[in-house]
Amino acid sequence: MTRIIAGDARGIRLAVPARGTRPTSDRVRESLFAGMESAGALDDARVLDLYAGSGALGLEALSRGAASVDLVELSRPAAAIARDNIGRVERSLGRTGLGRVHTIAADAYLRGSVGPFDLVFLDPPYELGESELTATLSLLAPHLAEEGLVVVERSRHSPEPGWPAGLALARERTYGDTVIWQAH
Repeated sequence: MTRIIAGDARGIRLAVPARGTRPTSDRVRESLFAGMESAGALDDARVLDLYAGSGALGLEALSRGAASVDLVELSRPAAAIARDNIGRVERSLGRTGLGRVHTIAADAYLRGSVGPFDLVFLDPPYELGESELTATLSLLAPHLAEEGLVVVERSRHSPEPGWPAGLALARERTYGDTVIWQAH
């Protein structure tokens, strides 16, 4: 069972799809969010979680002080679970309207997105090719706030993403079989 690790919704259990997603481990989320929280990157942030699955990354940000979260998930069953998880977190926070689920492909969403986003998570399926990931990052770049942060999670066997103009690698961390790249 996945849960919210810290913040105002700490301990809330999140449902996860039975298959087709790869939830980020508690250890990785704790390390990732501790750094962002200490840098103030979550305070009133507008968050976008592409390939959201259960929405755990975006909802963790919401629990820790983000203003809103948009979860983008193409799979209808996973999107329904993410919608339920938003409800759980909003009830815990005592506020509604903080999160939205968009059942659409990441690239299609970015072609119509309004932005700007302060923090964006991309945890695409491992089978997503590097050229497709680079194309998604290219579509994303214009929708980032001036000091926006992009976090990409992949297998440690994957090469570093191809960063489009406007994005540059700021940090890389490996946790077992997972690697996290952060770019500004």
